[in-house]
Amino acid sequence: MNKGEFVKAVAEKANCTQKDAGIVFDAVVDTIVSVLKSGEKIQIPGFGSFELSQKAATTKINPLTKETVKVAACRVPKFKFGKSFKAVFND
Repeated sequence: MNKGEFVKAVAEKANCTQKDAGIVFDAVVDTIVSVLKSGEKIQIPGFGSFELSQKAATTKINPLTKETVKVAACRVPKFKFGKSFKAVFND
């Protein structure tokens, strides 16, 4: 399912226009990004949590040239599904 299909499905479930559902979807994504950038964690009960984690700098080996490449430290967004959400698929 791509973004357009997702927005269409949400619009049908919420009984609103696809344009409105698209605006809400974009607002949700923008809000998640801005909250994570500020360093906060987002917890949505019954769904899951979003947070940033720090990845340490490391060295890797290029498999083609066998050269060592340094990979800089970076922040990585992570999502973890909640127990009740996972339970829906394991009944």
